This record gives sequence, C-alpha cells and structure tokens, in this order.
Amino acid sequence: MPKKFMKRYLPSPEKVRSMESLHFLGDILHEPNLWHINRHGVARAFLIGLFLAMIPMPFQMLAAAFCAIWFNANLPLSVALVWVSNPVTMPPLFYFNYKLGAWLLNRPVLEFEFELDLSWISERMLDIGIPLYFGSLVVATASGCLAYVAIQYLWRRKVRNDWAERRLLRCKRRSSD
Repeated sequence: MPKKFMKRYLPSPEKVRSMESLHFLGDILHEPNLWHINRHGVARAFLIGLFLAMIPMPFQMLAAAFCAIWFNANLPLSVALVWVSNPVTMPPLFYFNYKLGAWLLNRPVLEFEFELDLSWISERMLDIGIPLYFGSLVVATASGCLAYVAIQYLWRRKVRNDWAERRLLRCKRRSSD
C-alpha cells in the first residue's frame, strides 16, 4: 500500500494531540498503534470507516474514533473514511440502501413525498426507517468486509512484489560481480 502517500496526508499524532477539543481522551491518544500505518491497522480502519459511513446516523466521526480506539485501528484513517458519505453522496447512497432494504424485506418502495409535520414523520418513520436501516446494515457489512479483505490482499501482494524485486536486484548484483 502507498504508505508514504498516507503519511503525507494524514495528520501527525502531535497535531491531533494538540487539539484542545480532544483532551478529554487523555492518554488514549498516546497509544502508538492508533497512528501506525501497517496492514492490520489500515485494514481495520477501512472496515470501521466504511461500515459507519453506510449507516445513517449522527456523529459518525465520533463513533469511528471510538471504534478505532476500541479495535486498535488507525485512528485518522477511520475518521476520514466516514466522509465517504458526505452531503453530496448521502442522498443517492441512502436511497440505494432504502431500495435494497425494501427489496430484501419484500416491501413496496414508497414514492418520495415530504411534509414538515411531526405526524407525517412519525407515520412514515417505520415505513421508511426499517428498510433504510436494514439495507444500510447489509451494505455497511458488505462494504466494510470487502474493504478489509481487499486491503489485506493488496498489502500482502505489494510486500511480495517488493520482496521479489529486491531478490531480483540481489541476483543481478551477484551475477555482475
């Protein structure tokens, strides 16, 4: 994986520790595994970040930070990956999740209509909410697990290719000597 590329764009541990809004976490931010860029930490970060990005909930970044700390994943990458679902991508993403959930639950897809009324919201919450969250859980699980497996595979492949290149260079040096 492009380790140097990630190090260039992710914030340093010192910069994050200096943020006053995060001082309530105390010594947790001093855990070195939260900042290392290695195969396991990055794969866990992708799993956490993409899983939580697909779930319609407030404070996704906070949930990603707590999950990264709990599962010993790369903290900045977990939090950054939550932004896959941003204000531009949320409508099509969550509409797809709703349609998938309605299809899996064998429910009809409701036409889009919105009224800013508490009674309308309470009536439609179950009709829309259950398929939306079920579809979101399916997509979140699939995307998180797929990303985890893909990162593990790609990272190992890169390491194997690097080893093969170094072995080839050593063989060339020995034959030229």
